[in-house]
Amino acid sequence: MSSSPSASISAASAAVSGSNAGTAWVTKLKSQARKNGEASFFFYDSHFKNAAVKVLPGEYFVEGEDLLIMTTLGSCIAACLWDRTSMIGGMNHFMLPEGNGESGRYGTYAMELLINEMMKRGANKGRMEAKVFGGGAVITGMNSLNVGERNTNFVLDFLKTERIPVVSKDVMDIYPRKVCFLPKSGKAMVKRLAAANEALVQQDQRAVQRVQPVASGGGSIDLF
Repeated sequence: MSSSPSASISAASAAVSGSNAGTAWVTKLKSQARKNGEASFFFYDSHFKNAAVKVLPGEYFVEGEDLLIMTTLGSCIAACLWDRTSMIGGMNHFMLPEGNGESGRYGTYAMELLINEMMKRGANKGRMEAKVFGGGAVITGMNSLNVGERNTNFVLDFLKTERIPVVSKDVMDIYPRKVCFLPKSGKAMVKRLAAANEALVQQDQRAVQRVQPVASGGGSIDLF
């Protein structure tokens, strides 16, 4: 049965209205001052029909509405934390487990920054749960450095120590990933990308150059 002309017009009007609202939200977000390390690349995602922000390496973002938080990962890790009671969530993107100085590119600082910012917004650390992505071995012939594996082990150990349960994860293997997170609902989506993703390979090569010698001594994820 074909739809009536009035129904088609109503659907088109709703789509235009949603796009206008999303674009207006993006404009508002762009006009607001941002903290050091907070993601600031806002845009309207036509696929999801939603306002979005892209989290670059070393950045984070926390929100209490379903703004689409997105990132792409090679050996890097993105931790998505969510408090289901306050419905506040956030994502970070770090490149290495450890490093010199206070930088969101390094795991400990990135995790503490994300947790603290969520608590400032009203989340409770005791209610947080995590979804973890990334840690892929995307550079051929560089397996000896195990950057992705080290990042993965770091974040899982950190979350265990902080008693934040990992309800789902998609980590390691050879694939880069695109991750989308809706911080109010806590929904996460992941797409595995082609292994030979040049931009992510270059990003990982920069991370490998920063690697320091190592001192001796539950939930669901949607694919899209």
